[in-house]
Amino acid sequence: MLKSGDRAPDFELPTADMNMLRLSDFAGKKNLVVYFYPKDDTPGCTMEAIEFSELAGDFAALDTLVLGVSADSCISHGDFRDKYGLTVELVADVDGEACEAYGVMQVKNKDGVEHRGIQRSTFVIDKDGVIRHALYGVTPKAHAEDVLSLVRAL
Repeated sequence: MLKSGDRAPDFELPTADMNMLRLSDFAGKKNLVVYFYPKDDTPGCTMEAIEFSELAGDFAALDTLVLGVSADSCISHGDFRDKYGLTVELVADVDGEACEAYGVMQVKNKDGVEHRGIQRSTFVIDKDGVIRHALYGVTPKAHAEDVLSLVRAL
C-alpha cells in the first residue's frame, strides 16, 4: 500500500470522452485528487461522484483536479457522467493497472463467492507528484468535503 511521502505512480488511461490522460502531465501544474471507486451508477459511488462534482469549483480554486478511477469502460463512464451531470473527470482502468499500482485491489466476498474488486480509496497528490494523503477503505458520505479540507492544508 502507498503512504504519505511516496511518489504517485504514473498512469496513462482514457477518460469518459476517450481522451488519454497521463498523470505526469499535471506535474508542476496542479494538485490531484485521485479517487478509486468500485462501479459506476451504484449508490455509494454515485453519492461520492456527486459530492466531488458539487465541490469541483472549490477544488479548482485550489489548483486541484479531481479524477475518479474505476474499471468501468469509457462508455459506462460517459453514461454515468451524463446521467448525473458529473463534472469530475472519470478515468477508465479496464485492465486494472492503475488499481494495482495504487494497491486498491482487494479480495471481496459476496454471497460466499470471492472476487477481486476495487477498495474505495483516495489519494491527495501535490504538484510535485508526491502523495500527501493515502486514504484506503473510505466511506462515500461526506468524503469529498473531508478531502477538500486536506487539500486546503497543502
